[in-house]
Amino acid sequence: MTDPAHADALHALNADGPLRGRIREIHWAVRSFLPFVARVAVALYDPKTTYLKTFVHSSDGDDPLPHCQAPLGEVPSLKRLLDEKRPRVIQSMLTFETPESEHARRLGRAGYAASYTMPVFSSGTFLGFVFFNSRQSDVFTETALAQLDIFGHLVSLLVIQELAAVRTLSAALEGARHLVHARDAETGSHLDRMSRYARLIARALADTHGLDDETIERIHAYAPMHDIGKIGIPDAILLKPEGLTDGEMEVMRTHANRGQALLDDLLTNFGLGTLTGIDILRNIALFHHERIDGKGYPYGLAGDAIPLEARIVAVADVFDALTSRRPYKEAYANDVAFTMLEQLAGTHLDRDCVLALLGQPGEVADIQRQFREDPLG
Repeated sequence: MTDPAHADALHALNADGPLRGRIREIHWAVRSFLPFVARVAVALYDPKTTYLKTFVHSSDGDDPLPHCQAPLGEVPSLKRLLDEKRPRVIQSMLTFETPESEHARRLGRAGYAASYTMPVFSSGTFLGFVFFNSRQSDVFTETALAQLDIFGHLVSLLVIQELAAVRTLSAALEGARHLVHARDAETGSHLDRMSRYARLIARALADTHGLDDETIERIHAYAPMHDIGKIGIPDAILLKPEGLTDGEMEVMRTHANRGQALLDDLLTNFGLGTLTGIDILRNIALFHHERIDGKGYPYGLAGDAIPLEARIVAVADVFDALTSRRPYKEAYANDVAFTMLEQLAGTHLDRDCVLALLGQPGEVADIQRQFREDPLG
């Protein structure tokens, strides 16, 4: 005989929606057993830059670590967890009040007193960390930790599922690019750089435009797919070294709509239609050639009618094109390219996005040093 009074405490995990919503559901379930757990958070690791970045969280107050990132090597206590592949318990955050643990000090200033941290691995590959924080000291007993291990692995599985879906889509798109030899000038280094410029811009705009860490990472992940529609453009047009005729330009401009159509087909065929932030991906592919003054394509949208993620990617893409060598031009120096972006602000490009990039010249130079163009192609 069934018990009609029983309800699945995690039934909301079956619903569509952003990852942060499902993390919140897990947090509520954790608190039904362990009410002292005030925060559940995930940080992701970028192996190309070795940076650890805040991703999603559920907290009983304001997020103490918004838009935070740091090289993993600068956080020795977390680096040890990776090296030893084991979790860590901090019963009192006061023991971590050291200059090398800025993240711990920020948590302490926000009122958190204890922490349990679990590394996340998928098939042996390190992905990041899951954090459980409490405002009380000495609460992570063996009984509590046994329960948190289960919830921590559930959080890890959700993160792995999300990242695997994005990687599946990225691999399918990259495979499509290679199959039709639509390589044009967009090298892997270009995509690495422009996606990280997009992240810089998004992080700078986060507070004023209401972007959380999950959205920022979606913009970064999906930015390289902005021109995927070019796989449907004939090589005679796509690879033409000189200027295009009016007719050829009309064909080239169809790549935005082609890109959205291709994405929709792939999302359906791979069963990824519910992928988190899928509208961000579609908007980037479809609207990144719109202009602030309404003279862009494919729909002539203007100003804020253009989705913010598309405005961000447009600035990142234009800047990298200006500072990269092409068969028809040499690379512009950063200061020259910054001046050119300023001239385009308010007409071609979103002014806030331009200023956000211009305000981070050091970070831009770091990205360029790390992702230099291969001189051999």
